[in-house]
Amino acid sequence: MALRAPDVRVAAITTVAGNVDVQQATRNALYTVELCGADVPVYSGAEKPLLRRYTNATWFHGRDGLGDHNYPPPRQSPEKLHAVDAIIDTIEANPGLVIVTLAPLTNLALALAQKPELAAKVGRCVVMGGAPCCEGNVTPAAEYNIWVDPEAARIVMLSGLPIELIGWQLSRGEAVVNESDIARIQGFNAPLARFAIECNSHARQAYKVQTGEDGISLPDPVAMCVAIDPTVGTEWSEHYVDVETQSELTRGMTVVDRLNVAEDDRNRDVWAAVLSSHRKAKVCWRIETKRWKETLFSALR
Repeated sequence: MALRAPDVRVAAITTVAGNVDVQQATRNALYTVELCGADVPVYSGAEKPLLRRYTNATWFHGRDGLGDHNYPPPRQSPEKLHAVDAIIDTIEANPGLVIVTLAPLTNLALALAQKPELAAKVGRCVVMGGAPCCEGNVTPAAEYNIWVDPEAARIVMLSGLPIELIGWQLSRGEAVVNESDIARIQGFNAPLARFAIECNSHARQAYKVQTGEDGISLPDPVAMCVAIDPTVGTEWSEHYVDVETQSELTRGMTVVDRLNVAEDDRNRDVWAAVLSSHRKAKVCWRIETKRWKETLFSALR
């Protein structure tokens, strides 16, 4: 979506161990860049979370993360520079940059640990992650990207970055690409349109088992859509957000101070680290589904 947007310049793509291992993720990114006819450097990053054992999501997306359709290897190779160094260099070379995270936050957390001052140089940080005040998609409490490396997510949330949280729930319900939407996309008879539906075939089946909803849920493109046009998000509010790292029951839960009570006497000690960041996250609660789908259609025509 970003590669196809006429008024967007993608400065870099970085990969991390997430739905699939980092080598497969890098291959998938390179293949997608090729399909879009783009010339954007791809940097491979962290092979595992900061402290946790790495757990993939191939049960949802297929062994290769693209529905197991045996796509050919990309012709392009990843850059030699590590993704963490690429993030540092790219932010410093592009003050005001918009960062869009569609995966575990390991690379970004490592970059911030090296250079905390990077946070002040970022214009927006749009995070596809979490399930604010909702059920999760990998445990009852947590969304996968945050759950798989909660320590990294917490570092990012507390870093002072201008976070915009785009939770998993925004890609559900009316936002799901339904049967008629799929028929419309296939009717474009374009390679990218075919790829978008085909590579999500495994995910569509897994999503139906998980939620009972039929169609393709696309949290990453929803986040990118909002990154490109924030007005697609129709309901926002600003709150302190923390990430649970101590409990196994609620590991990776994005805890949103929705009633703004973190500074009350009974909460202040527990929320001290978040309060010291002096930065609330913008949480998106609702999107305009018609405009989201039109943006998707436009990218795939």
